Amino acid sequence: MRMVVLPGDGIGPEITSATTRVLRAASEHFQLGVAIEEHPVGHESLKKFGTTVQPGLLETVRAADGLILGPTATFDFKNEQSGEINPSKYFRKNLDLFANVRPARTYPGLRNPLGDFDLVVVRENTEGFYADRNMEQGNGEVLVTPDVVISLRRITRLCCERIARSACQLAMRRKKHLTVVHKANVLKIGDGMFLDICRETARGFPGLEIDEILVDAMMAHVVRNPNRFDVIVSTNMFGDILSDLTAELSGSLGLGGSLNVGEGHAMAQAAHGSAPDIASQDVANPFSLVLSMALLLAWHGERTGAARFGEAASAIEGAVAEAIKTGRATRDVGGKLGTTATGEAVVEILTARG
Repeated sequence: MRMVVLPGDGIGPEITSATTRVLRAASEHFQLGVAIEEHPVGHESLKKFGTTVQPGLLETVRAADGLILGPTATFDFKNEQSGEINPSKYFRKNLDLFANVRPARTYPGLRNPLGDFDLVVVRENTEGFYADRNMEQGNGEVLVTPDVVISLRRITRLCCERIARSACQLAMRRKKHLTVVHKANVLKIGDGMFLDICRETARGFPGLEIDEILVDAMMAHVVRNPNRFDVIVSTNMFGDILSDLTAELSGSLGLGGSLNVGEGHAMAQAAHGSAPDIASQDVANPFSLVLSMALLLAWHGERTGAARFGEAASAIEGAVAEAIKTGRATRDVGGKLGTTATGEAVVEILTARG
């Protein structure tokens, strides 16, 4: 397996280094044959090449079996014409990574007042209100006058159909329960079409239970009783907000794995940002990117039929859970270790198991 790794900005290089150590250990332990190829993106690439994503990198990624993208300083990059490209948007759009899969679960040893839960948010990833990716040319935000801004939201049948199908397929592999989160009572045309397509798609999966909840009500329900939910599907912005919320409810946003998936490509990406305020201090939690990497291995295993990749992914997730349970983790999840030592603890647990 050929893996491209892009460390990113802020805490990105630190958590990416911890993640690649776990990946190398898993590759050796499970005989995965992973070859890692690392390239700069973000500010480092901008300094070296005059652009945050150097020419030819997209082709390199397309030729690989998977991509790991560390957090990047997205807010810093404002002008694509001067080379300030948002790397996350760039790869999501150019690889057509239409599904953002974000699991959230509780862990033994990490106190949670809401009780145990294990759910997955499946978020549409390529359109909606995201102004930098919902137009063929230009931007979806328009400054009409100095005091008036219009933001355009794109919803298409194709994108609704494929995210609905992906969510239904995942739900059938889990508890056969799908929750559709929408705002069709107000966004009658866009979310109305999304909701109708989810209903129609779900009818093609016998035994699948489906319920529908307005997005504002969903925020109340999920903080009251997250165990009520299993697979949740929503449009881009609603899913983005909801997936951060559910990750934090599990104990920390630093526990939120995230996989961006298309028909032929996938990108592992931490659910959080680059956190420049704590960069280079060896305090950042690497688990979000480690868990995202595990999701990528599992995806590759399913795609190729190589069971050992799924076994490695499960072992990595188990090693993270054990690290949290035994306090061998960063402070935000109850431990006392730094970023590097936390990664090493996962490696030790992983390789100690048969």
